[in-house]
Amino acid sequence: MRALALAALAAAPLGCGNGPDPPTAPATGEAGEMKEMKEMMTWVLDPAADVIWGSAGFVITAAGEVSLAPTTDEGWAQVRHSAAVLAEGGNLLLLPQRLPAADQRAAWTEFSAGMTRIAQDAAAAAEAQDSERLFEVGGHLYNVCLACHQVYARDDADAAADG
Repeated sequence: MRALALAALAAAPLGCGNGPDPPTAPATGEAGEMKEMKEMMTWVLDPAADVIWGSAGFVITAAGEVSLAPTTDEGWAQVRHSAAVLAEGGNLLLLPQRLPAADQRAAWTEFSAGMTRIAQDAAAAAEAQDSERLFEVGGHLYNVCLACHQVYARDDADAAADG
């Protein structure tokens, strides 16, 4: 009986965790295909910014002034979600694979960090359901996006102007 118990103890490690080694964390850039910058802007950052801009301010119609502010908790949650996407998007822009040439990194870092800070402000405004603050933050978001695009998206703007 004692020999059987020793044999069972000796064999136990073979059945517990001695299978194939667990996968190791991929090296930076190997986790999956990174989208091109234009795709990231088009599919991730632009839609999130559009939710914030589309949820702030008002429009004038034939019937009068119409507020764009969310009117439900779900609408405000959508704004918070979009703000979180933008905040994390600012972090994604700082991944080594996304950084521009060394001589352009300081401004890139400033714009990316600015977008993250503004997105955090948008999340706070949405949490407080403060439509006036969200409108103000939306203006700041527009300014940081425009400033960055004026420096880094010139080729796209030039191509669009050329038709």
